[in-house]
Amino acid sequence: MQTVPPQLEHARSHGSRRARFALLCVCATLAGLGLFRVARAAADPAGPYRKLDVFSHVLSLIQNNYVEDVDDAKLLYGAIDGMVRTLDPHSTFMDPKAYAALKQETDGEYGGVGLEVAARGDDLVVVTPLDDSPASRAGLAPGDKLLEIDGAQTRGWKEIDGVKALMGAPGTTCVLKVARPAWPEPHTVTLVRDVIRVVSVEQRLYDHRYGYVKIKNFQDRTDAYLKRALDTLRGQSGGPLAGVILDLRHNPGGLLEQAVKVADRFLYEGVIVTTKGRGGKHVEVERAHPKDTEPSYPMIVLVDGGTASASEIVAGALQDHGRAVVMGTPTFGKGSVQTVIELEDGSGLKLTIARYYTPNGRSIQEKGITPDLYVRQQPAPAAAEDDSPRERNLPNHFKAEEANARVVPASTALLPKLPQQPGDPSDDFQLKTALDTLRTWQIFRAALVGTASKTAASSQP
Repeated sequence: MQTVPPQLEHARSHGSRRARFALLCVCATLAGLGLFRVARAAADPAGPYRKLDVFSHVLSLIQNNYVEDVDDAKLLYGAIDGMVRTLDPHSTFMDPKAYAALKQETDGEYGGVGLEVAARGDDLVVVTPLDDSPASRAGLAPGDKLLEIDGAQTRGWKEIDGVKALMGAPGTTCVLKVARPAWPEPHTVTLVRDVIRVVSVEQRLYDHRYGYVKIKNFQDRTDAYLKRALDTLRGQSGGPLAGVILDLRHNPGGLLEQAVKVADRFLYEGVIVTTKGRGGKHVEVERAHPKDTEPSYPMIVLVDGGTASASEIVAGALQDHGRAVVMGTPTFGKGSVQTVIELEDGSGLKLTIARYYTPNGRSIQEKGITPDLYVRQQPAPAAAEDDSPRERNLPNHFKAEEANARVVPASTALLPKLPQQPGDPSDDFQLKTALDTLRTWQIFRAALVGTASKTAASSQP
């Protein structure tokens, strides 16, 4: 149950005072967000304030004439939410409960079922179940459509609506109605919420010299966990690593600051990402620094349709600098940056404030990152490969800018479905291909060194 602010509770018995209060609330909120500009007011002397009179009138009519008592806070939150929903699919208003849930998720521990979801048109679709969570143990898979959550139909929901509904106190039940293309009819799945601890980085060593690191999302301290993982791998190998596979598959993104730090760890210098605000103003450029840069070992980045936002920034930066070979399938294509603003009453606003560009000036909005080596996730037609939620499928998404998009000749291979547990090459053909590529890399490097030595020896008198 939401708590009604005292001011709104007091206004409940005074219709005209309620209307005036609501008008002041809305004006203050909009002014604080900077949505009204002097230029617009000059073009239209009344500006949007005339419409606020209409809003105030409608609010007063509802409060005085609706058949049942109404919750003033719910009405105002609903009005703000409706306003934000007219923007793009990633701008979201969160009431205090939803905002608190988002902060918990970013911190890496929360109560829920362990599902990453995204809105695809009017559908709420599973991006990925988190490892060792109620959702993964129940067999939920990427691409599943959540038709209902606890009896509420999800059609038309945004991502934050799904996140809010799925989270809850550990031990409580969550009933899902799930549709899957292979099923003749939807299934009902009952999950028991648990404490979800998101370990954002996992590592494994192969052949005593090749490191595998999977980043599941970008949350607080992800870069610190990455450094710890790489140091652990070096300790296990007993020396320098011969190569590293960075797995960003099914990584929905997260904190931009952490993505920049992760890319910086593998780059000695140069631009990592450029963000441009409204009208190309407020340009910010993030650059790499020599301090704590990893050695220049061979590197492969694995990506797929679930690689989005912050993870696309990392893949694009490493690709543009030629630091890594990007392998897999085209990424999600989310080329916009959001900031989260905490409001006075504990609610929050996630607002799209900029577009981002890779070091070579590419905007990946709608297009995604094209891998250097194209490897499918499963033996299926090309159309089935695009069944993952993508930015271009979302309503009101930003259109791609005409840019010097990078086109890379792609080699193709068929492989089985991505396994639930990462890091097992016997059941993950993409990972097996990456490992084989690193092994071949070492073979050719040794052959080239040998050839150069023989050539040098033969040229001696």
